[in-house]
Amino acid sequence: MSDERSGEDGEPEGSSLITHRSSLKEGVSLFNSSRFWHAHEAWERIWLLAGGEEKQFLQGLIQLAAAYHHVQRGTYRGGVRLFDSALRRLAAFGPLHDGIDRAAAVKIAAVHRERIASGADVAESEYPKLIFSARP
Repeated sequence: MSDERSGEDGEPEGSSLITHRSSLKEGVSLFNSSRFWHAHEAWERIWLLAGGEEKQFLQGLIQLAAAYHHVQRGTYRGGVRLFDSALRRLAAFGPLHDGIDRAAAVKIAAVHRERIASGADVAESEYPKLIFSARP
């Protein structure tokens, strides 16, 4: 029996695609507004329904948002672990995946990971931005 929420390859089908795209876009907007916990929540809604590679990609985004949430709270130890997991997961995908261009954000995140690992702060003005494309 097929899952009505996603196709066999884990990609959303039909009206689910609208919800998928709108949740991706919402998450990017929240991430870019430094509302990392809320971005995490927006992406988690579709992560729960995803499968395969899409689930891994979304988990990488969720972990990246969670890492920056830790940076905001000053809990750097948890942030370093989440940066490591996020960067490892996202490395499996091209810089533009599912309509999200995260190349610059991932590059900056790697620098921020090293900075917080050494105990240094990251100013909010330095937080990266993701780019959402109208087309996947």
